[in-house]
Amino acid sequence: MERIGFIGLGIMGMPMARHLLQAGYVLTVLDRVPDAQAQIVAEGAQPGTSPKNVAEQSDIVITMLPDSPDVEAVMLGKGGVLEGARTGMLLVDMSTILPSVARRVTTAARSLGADGLDAPVSGGQVGAINRTLSIMVGGSVTAFERAKPIFEKLGKNIILVGDAGAGQVAKAANQIVVAVTIQAVGEALLLAAKAGVDPVKVREALLGGFAQSRILDLHGNRMLQRNFHPGFKVRLHRKDMAIVLNTARELGLSLPASANAAELMNALIANGGAELDHSALVTVLEKLGDYEIKPHTENE
Repeated sequence: MERIGFIGLGIMGMPMARHLLQAGYVLTVLDRVPDAQAQIVAEGAQPGTSPKNVAEQSDIVITMLPDSPDVEAVMLGKGGVLEGARTGMLLVDMSTILPSVARRVTTAARSLGADGLDAPVSGGQVGAINRTLSIMVGGSVTAFERAKPIFEKLGKNIILVGDAGAGQVAKAANQIVVAVTIQAVGEALLLAAKAGVDPVKVREALLGGFAQSRILDLHGNRMLQRNFHPGFKVRLHRKDMAIVLNTARELGLSLPASANAAELMNALIANGGAELDHSALVTVLEKLGDYEIKPHTENE
């Protein structure tokens, strides 16, 4: 089995790295939070001291980091992964970043005789824990086939979308659908509640019709229960929407629904909600409508 380096042990990265360790891979890990790194080292992983050091001990390096600048620093910066890279290595970035940065990383890897994949995921913390992530991949067919057995330890829906950067474009599209649907579900439940109709029953009715969606099922339930403990933090989704809008600007596209959802996220963050789950977007709609949905439990 190939030796794997894993950099980034947050709420998504930790369970993903743990799955690889449990699958029998020799795993070298690195995180800027010492306690996170120590936790999985205690379970059998090897500690890395720098991105370069992780690369020197690995055949494949996976990164799961918050944003484009983090990936650039870890991959391309001083003491970065590329300084420890060598011919035949594979660099797999599973973060959600700008497509242009993904292409830059893969181009740099290929210039050294290595290769790269951008492989962002969808499914949140629950998907990472349950190994049910959707993985959208950009890169060469050869690199994809090499990484596929690893991806199969992490997710269920694994698609090679196109060459470098294509995975990030697919993830941007995914985040548009998720953001706009969360907004739509929040508006629907708020409309029902303020009209004096039980939003629990409305959600139940909609789940049986054409409006059915995973967002309505899971995030609609979160809204009704007022459970905004993060599965995916709104500040991270807002970062993803910045990627969407920046990419759209580069392409000369107008994405009004995306822009509106991003502004609602801005308002939620400005009101102290940056660390809440993105389903908390409904609270901004409630403030605009001067009406709050009464908390409901699953049994009500």
